[in-house]
Amino acid sequence: MNALPLVPHEITAWFAGRGWRVRRHQGEMLAASDAGKHALLVADTGAGKTLAGFLPTLADFCASRLDGAAPPEGLHTLYVSPLKALAHDVQRNLLTPIEEIGLPIRVETRSGDTPAERKKRQRVRPPHVLLTTPESLSLLLSYPDSFEMFRGLKRVVVDEVHAFATGKRGDLLALSLSRLQAIAPDMQRVALSATVADPEGFRGWLAPQSDSGGRDVDTVELVEGERGAAPEVEILLPFEERVPWGGHAGRWAIPQLYDTIKRNRTTLVFTNTRFLAEFIFQLLWDVNEDKLPIGIHHGSLSAEARRKVEGAMARGELRALVCTASLDLGVDWGDIDCVVQMGAPKGSSRLLQRIGRANHRLDQASRAILVPGNRFEFLEATAAKDAVDEGQRDGEEFRPGGLDVLAQHVMACACAGPFAEDALLGEVRSTLAYSWVTPDDWQRVLGFVENGGYALRAYDKFKRIVRDREGVWRLTHPEHAQRHRMNAGIIIDSEMLTVRFRNGRSLGRVEERFAATLSPGDTFFFAGMSLEVEQLKDMDVVVRAAKKSATIPSYGGARMPLTTHLSARVREMLVDRAGWARFPDDVREWLEVQDWRSQMPGPGMLLVESFPHERKHYSVYYTFEGWNANQSLGMLITRRMEDRGLQPGGFVANDYSLAVWGLKPVTVPAPLLSPDILEHEFVDWVQESHLLRRAFREVAVISGLVERQHPGKRKSGKQVTFSTDLIYDVLRKYEPDHVLLEAAWADARARMTDVGRLADLLERSARELVHVELDRVSPLAVPVMTMIGREAVPQGAIDEELLLEAETLAGEAMRVDAREAAEE
Repeated sequence: MNALPLVPHEITAWFAGRGWRVRRHQGEMLAASDAGKHALLVADTGAGKTLAGFLPTLADFCASRLDGAAPPEGLHTLYVSPLKALAHDVQRNLLTPIEEIGLPIRVETRSGDTPAERKKRQRVRPPHVLLTTPESLSLLLSYPDSFEMFRGLKRVVVDEVHAFATGKRGDLLALSLSRLQAIAPDMQRVALSATVADPEGFRGWLAPQSDSGGRDVDTVELVEGERGAAPEVEILLPFEERVPWGGHAGRWAIPQLYDTIKRNRTTLVFTNTRFLAEFIFQLLWDVNEDKLPIGIHHGSLSAEARRKVEGAMARGELRALVCTASLDLGVDWGDIDCVVQMGAPKGSSRLLQRIGRANHRLDQASRAILVPGNRFEFLEATAAKDAVDEGQRDGEEFRPGGLDVLAQHVMACACAGPFAEDALLGEVRSTLAYSWVTPDDWQRVLGFVENGGYALRAYDKFKRIVRDREGVWRLTHPEHAQRHRMNAGIIIDSEMLTVRFRNGRSLGRVEERFAATLSPGDTFFFAGMSLEVEQLKDMDVVVRAAKKSATIPSYGGARMPLTTHLSARVREMLVDRAGWARFPDDVREWLEVQDWRSQMPGPGMLLVESFPHERKHYSVYYTFEGWNANQSLGMLITRRMEDRGLQPGGFVANDYSLAVWGLKPVTVPAPLLSPDILEHEFVDWVQESHLLRRAFREVAVISGLVERQHPGKRKSGKQVTFSTDLIYDVLRKYEPDHVLLEAAWADARARMTDVGRLADLLERSARELVHVELDRVSPLAVPVMTMIGREAVPQGAIDEELLLEAETLAGEAMRVDAREAAEE
């Protein structure tokens, strides 16, 4: 951008009074606004992104710019963030300059927690700045008075855009932005992020449609922030410099972690799962001889508990806080001087986001310590550190918008008032997420919202909208508006299913995500027993004691996916033999013996190792495609092995590899990996298991087909499941091409099984499959082999047992026989 605008003297004086200056990127955001352009700001944490996003709003209310005119009336700026807590944090930080400069700006928040009376008043007499979430914005747009409320809207500021733009919440927000643009054509769009990997992709997402029908990306100014101090990242190693073979918790590091907490003012300890947060928190308390105030924060805690901890952190009362992704985003605590990442970071952008919580100031280096749980995690931590040092970011790719979200938006628009189908289609297609929607797709979605579809149209409760001869749609009854507002939303709580015997005896609960992968006859390990699935009924997994050992590993807790960017870096490190010199001696020796005894799984190659172990035959597939894809591949390979008489015994997966075992050896793995596995076994597995049913329930709730809430009561998870299962069976039988079955299939492929990464893997195997047959376990196989039989136990609780077992396996893997040496 060329000449920077003249920042109002009231604002520059306020900056100067705090010993600050208006940074270049903050001035450029004001210049973009003055030029009538949309803007994407990509700037490091602590660079004053939020203030930059609001600077044009503050300027519009400065007396020097008003030049005697009255301040703007009505809603001027809308701020949208992925977290309610972030909106409250921004409100506190925004009120400071407003009050100290003396600007006539009213700021309020709006979320599900906002009292009903205030919500009603906000629609009639809105504040100048409203801070909200995508879901609350969509609900606002469902009211008839939304047209008047948003008619004068000047700007929308989307914070932490990378956190949700590529998912369903991003789909909903994109549709809301298109509606706002139709109501207020001159509205400017602004997005803020510290970790966008693909700025051009996000410019395309943010840009409205041009008059010619294309994406007007040039109307979105890309503003890059001033570079801050480079973060200081170190990888913690055990005192004896031996990186563990197995385990994930990093339990070995607790004494060193406690010393770190004592040395620093405030330390933020990130973990990748809620269980691990609880586990590390308990271990820290066990060694907390000094009675230091240490807190915990994750999504399963009550809102009251989270607010209490956030308040204590804001007041500087805690010496350490153990947390999960619940604190990844934007909460501004400037007194944190060290961030610790327990376990592998899984992505460089996620690591950058977490590192940025330390100091939260641009001119001071953020300090972070990575604690690898095992040797592969050491490689991943090294790859992430290298990426951060080089400023490389990663992130999820944009994908087509969900049809269930589109159906929800159509219903919101109908609640606001009658709409012309052609005009609304134009709005929908103006978004990147739904630019692919054809007139036929559109009619299918309208038909679904109209009456539920062909197989359901006989039921009055599904008749929500009706079309007149001119193509104008309206609600069939005003009560549908109330029902929509009670049920609309994107976030579906994960259910827990009870594992029980037929006689009713309960063994505990498993996450539905795991249960959905099971079919009758499958065996899995749980509560110390091998169990066989008899049936999945409502919210129960009915089992009996298995006569054979478990095939499928049990699993409790969501796992973050390993990004393809970090995966590629780890592969490159494995074949960069000169680079091994910087690794600890035991890690370097691990790789050297692997290189000598077998091969290294380099970029573009799929290495499969086969070897005997304890009277079974094992094959390890080094995919580096993440746990979700490897888990799915394990289900498919064992099915194919069964069909070919290879008598599979089971499998276990981590982010880097998949170990499958059976009673017969796999001498030629290629047929097990042919791409048609995604056409045959994959389809059969998804349909036979409850994966598609689970996906269908989510899209049925999001689309409004099944309602969770009614006036005065809420459906239980069991009732929702019962309702959706009935409808699912009807549609599968009578309308297999129903729009919601299509949406469920899209979710089952993308989110639940990572089929895209699976397809890439199978394509790679057809070209670059290398099979190595060994007489015993290889060094690289040890980390995944140590997890066999341990998968049902929460991560961390078994680290000591894993270490003992790993040492035994490692001794076998690292042994160099004299005969082999002579042959070499």
